[in-house]
Amino acid sequence: MTSGFAEDEENLGKKRPSTHPPPRRPRIPHVTIKTRGTQRPPRDSRRYAVGAALGLLVVGAALGFGELTAGLARATSPVVTVGDALVDNSPPFLMEWAISLFGTADKAVLITGVVVVLVLAGAVLGVVALSRPVVGYVGLTLFTAVGLAAVILRRADDMGAASAVVVGGVAGAVTLWLLLRTARPALATEERHGTPQAPADTEGATSSEPGPDRGPGRRGFVLTATGVLAATGAAGALGRFLPSVTGGAGAQGALTLPAPASPLPALPSGVDLGVPGMVPFSTPNKDFYRIDTALTIPRLDSTRWTLRVHGLVDRPFEIDMDELLSRELVEADITLACVSNQVGGDLISNTRWLGFPLADLLREAGVQSGADQILSTSDDGWTCGTPTEVVMDGRDALLAVGMGGEPLPHVNGYPARMVVPGLYGFVSATKWVTDIKLTRFADEEAYWAQRGWGVRAPIKTMSRIDVPAPLGRVEAGETVLAGVAWAQHRGIDAVEVRVDDGDWWEAELAEVPGIDTWVQWVAETSVEPGAHSVEVRATDSTGFTQPSERVDPIPDGATGWHRIRFTAD
Repeated sequence: MTSGFAEDEENLGKKRPSTHPPPRRPRIPHVTIKTRGTQRPPRDSRRYAVGAALGLLVVGAALGFGELTAGLARATSPVVTVGDALVDNSPPFLMEWAISLFGTADKAVLITGVVVVLVLAGAVLGVVALSRPVVGYVGLTLFTAVGLAAVILRRADDMGAASAVVVGGVAGAVTLWLLLRTARPALATEERHGTPQAPADTEGATSSEPGPDRGPGRRGFVLTATGVLAATGAAGALGRFLPSVTGGAGAQGALTLPAPASPLPALPSGVDLGVPGMVPFSTPNKDFYRIDTALTIPRLDSTRWTLRVHGLVDRPFEIDMDELLSRELVEADITLACVSNQVGGDLISNTRWLGFPLADLLREAGVQSGADQILSTSDDGWTCGTPTEVVMDGRDALLAVGMGGEPLPHVNGYPARMVVPGLYGFVSATKWVTDIKLTRFADEEAYWAQRGWGVRAPIKTMSRIDVPAPLGRVEAGETVLAGVAWAQHRGIDAVEVRVDDGDWWEAELAEVPGIDTWVQWVAETSVEPGAHSVEVRATDSTGFTQPSERVDPIPDGATGWHRIRFTAD
């Protein structure tokens, strides 16, 4: 007993061979521990963000390099080309709505709308292209096709605009290829490594595979995207400003106007009544109103400019700027008004013009019988129909090259435009004019006539209150009322005003150099403290008095008495 116990005690610490298999180690499931600061957005969110960024860069490259090509070719940029096509092919009711809603800001709104659509479409295409690159290239091809279609719809012969569209499409495709080369591997790496590697318990340890934050794919994408952004910005900026720095001999500042053959006398001293708050009789060039369909201002070279006179004429011909300036130019004081001008509106301006009589130009061509329309065309393709008999009736209708004592500003038609007193601008005042065709109203329709607007559109007798300002405040007692009135090529005989629907009384008229300009008027009255209203009406030299009924500007000009409210303190 004792010896057995001792033997057992002796063998207690010795390892005995086991006849049973060793127990299996329990499998510990892999657990991903997410800690604040290292948590990543879901896979789809990252893909959407990268794809949208990619698409925006592609659209930016297409627009930027398209703009640069347009600047080099002195052509229309792709965005403007598409915008012009939309303007030309929009239904009349939509255009009238845009004009009434946005006024002179309608062009900026349209351009912004085109860019927004491109950006949104580009973002969507970028997301899809990450998985299906061919869709991205097909989308770019479709955008390029739309741009070329816009060129054909607007001006089929504008090779510069077509080149800008094609170069923009190619730039977009190259950018898409470059970005996909780095964006797709970067996303694939992130999807393999769901979280950043953080081997905190192994000093000096490094991962054998690049983590998503260290991978060459992500770094390459960021570097490529930065380069694309820089190149796009530089190309777009250069293309935008290139026309203004490459004017050369044909730029506005380089054109020297000759003195008129028969200069007009200085304006009468009494054309300006000097009432504070009134517009000046002569509108400074920088303040002259601008209404046209051009989304960007044409910047023509006067040394390359020519005017073609043809159609129903006996002797068609072309004239360039040197020949035009060598002729006997004349001056004329003329007020221009836009048909879109509302009652009391400011789409009207006055200046002294310099140019060659249009009637003499037509006599030189020999107008044939039945040619009742002068169809003039702007460099941007816009057309205008002017009644031939109006130009030939002895009024100062001009092919103008100067205004306010200097060459026409680009925004006002440089290097040459038409000016015909007595007609609204849409049937008389073609800017950047390059073509005059004698034709018939029955045979051809001008731009706005195709959209249901008037075809002859003489300016209606109108008046406006400038002082007091609408909803303005004046001192009680003696109060000055003042404004302007116009009836071009008829002249204003009288202006009447009334306060608070009382009796009409006649205002004092300023002097004028002729019947083709507006006239300032002034009247004085006494008002009690409180709210008041004032109305104005004008009578022209034919005895016609401005009607009270309000009529919208479209299709041939607004009517109605201008009425404002003010407060006397």
